[in-house]
Amino acid sequence: MNNVPAMFSLQGKVAIVTGAGKGIGRACALAFAQAGADVALAARTQSDLDDVAAEIRALGKRAIAVSCDVSDEKALDQLVAATLAEFGKIHILVNNAGGSGPNDPNHTSRDEFNEVLTWNVTPAFLLIQKVVGPMRDSGGGSIINISSIDGLQSKNGLSAYSSTKWAVRGLTKSAAIELGKYGIRVNSVHPGGIFTVMGGKMTEDADPASMDPFYSHHPIPRVGLPHEVAYVTLFLATDEASYSTGSEFIADGGWNAGMYQDMMPNS
Repeated sequence: MNNVPAMFSLQGKVAIVTGAGKGIGRACALAFAQAGADVALAARTQSDLDDVAAEIRALGKRAIAVSCDVSDEKALDQLVAATLAEFGKIHILVNNAGGSGPNDPNHTSRDEFNEVLTWNVTPAFLLIQKVVGPMRDSGGGSIINISSIDGLQSKNGLSAYSSTKWAVRGLTKSAAIELGKYGIRVNSVHPGGIFTVMGGKMTEDADPASMDPFYSHHPIPRVGLPHEVAYVTLFLATDEASYSTGSEFIADGGWNAGMYQDMMPNS
């Protein structure tokens, strides 16, 4: 576990993090707890959530682990209700849960496309709706939607995935406009290649360096780590980001800036 910068404080705050059992969601939940927040953890696999909750309690903070299929609106209602029952308020929401797979326009059915939407966009929209009231009652809040570098550009084979990640970016901007008057900020975070199950981590004890050759021509020539995204998300959750809303924050090792080209002069 990495130690969060001391300047960031979430003392007295309550956060909901979806997809919190592994990867970026887990890293966000742990970073928030280290900064002082109590955390409601949501994911499909209860055993993963229980492990993260135990880590948070070891830090002296409270945590609840709510098994939640984010494609089920009733489960989202139960998540918000459980959070309020345990902590009495909500200040932070991280919409991190999602999914993907090869989905190019030549081989993707309408149902398959809609399934990706159901995982990556609809839950974020619904959870934003459901936390607005509690956040207003708490004096404001911060909503962070985890998009992707593929919400800024795209690649072959990712038509459905990239469409949804651009949609998350658009939802972020629209919600920021609507909710700013209530003291609720909404921003999106755009990870690049991160060493998670989705990003190539095949086993728990896998070495991140095994993925580095793929990133050899990126400005930062290595795969990213979950805590490097979590720290960007942590900043947006804190009051230090009080004038940031409706914006994209990128943690991609420079991928979106461009690739280092060996054939260029002075390379």
